[in-house]
Amino acid sequence: MTANLATTPGRITLSGELDARNASPVWAPAIAAAKAAKGQALEVDLAGVTLWDTAGITLLAEIEAAFGAAPTYAGATDKVTALLARVHDARKIPPKSGAAHVASWGEVFTSFLTAATDGIAFLGEAVLALAMLPVRSKMFRMQDLWRAADQSGVKAVPLVLLLGVLIGLILAFQSLVPMRRFGADIYVANLVAISLIRELGPLLAAVILAGRSGSAFAAEIGTMKVNQEVDALITMGLDPVTMLVLPRLLATILVMPAMTMVLDFAGLIGMALVLVGDGIPPVAIGNQIAAWVVPGDLYGALAKSAVFGATIAAVGCRAGMATGLGPEAVGVSATRAVVGGIVSAIVLDGIFAIAFYRLGI
Repeated sequence: MTANLATTPGRITLSGELDARNASPVWAPAIAAAKAAKGQALEVDLAGVTLWDTAGITLLAEIEAAFGAAPTYAGATDKVTALLARVHDARKIPPKSGAAHVASWGEVFTSFLTAATDGIAFLGEAVLALAMLPVRSKMFRMQDLWRAADQSGVKAVPLVLLLGVLIGLILAFQSLVPMRRFGADIYVANLVAISLIRELGPLLAAVILAGRSGSAFAAEIGTMKVNQEVDALITMGLDPVTMLVLPRLLATILVMPAMTMVLDFAGLIGMALVLVGDGIPPVAIGNQIAAWVVPGDLYGALAKSAVFGATIAAVGCRAGMATGLGPEAVGVSATRAVVGGIVSAIVLDGIFAIAFYRLGI
């Protein structure tokens, strides 16, 4: 059934279904009739209306606006009157105006300082919980550590292998094209091996860890925070940092060096596939790697990877512990964990690069 409109001087009769689909044809004539009756008595007959929704109620509000006052309603039920009052209240709310707020440099610096202070405070809580671990050993559950290590390391091996092979293939192929012009094809093995082991291996493993585990840590702890499970632990006298943060922190420190070595190995395999296809024998590739890559390169990369893992886990857990309320809070925390983990790993990698250069490592 459609909406129908009948107008006579001083009277507007509406009938049928006044919903979003059917109100449009009668909208303009009803407004015109209300304007024509301005300054006179006006009655709106609603007895024949069989269906209402917000669009029909809004039409009544527009009729009142066009008439300049509230007309007399005939056949209006209590439900229609209540809905009309709600529409009136909603129309009284002024729309937001003006340009969007642009943060000043002072606000940006204050926000950065607050985030840095919160991060340092959380780091202090984690260090204190680690120092108090012998006293709070009953709060620390080993099964949580093994579960976090399984999720962060073991289940990430297929992705690490795939990414490592692809990175090795791409680096070798892109390096082979310019090096071949100088007859230095064999030195592609040196270039890719040193790049992977010293820099790209730990950094790419950190990116994978931040994307997979950092977000997972934030989502898990954030969900517990939203469900007030963290508050329940505190009420029972249990330390949430010891129970929730330390297992994940220690697990990532353990698995990150292994992930880095797996990625390095996969990258070298990918590089070897390209060089073997170019006619360089595997023995020559192995000799070049053994001659140029020293144990210090691997040890430094493993040390970096352990620091990256601890940082990413700390960022993810802190994002989870700082989760607010509402349905979007967990998603926001997971996003902050990924972005913060990747940025932290890159910044730390730059610091390590400068330190290793100054130390001659």
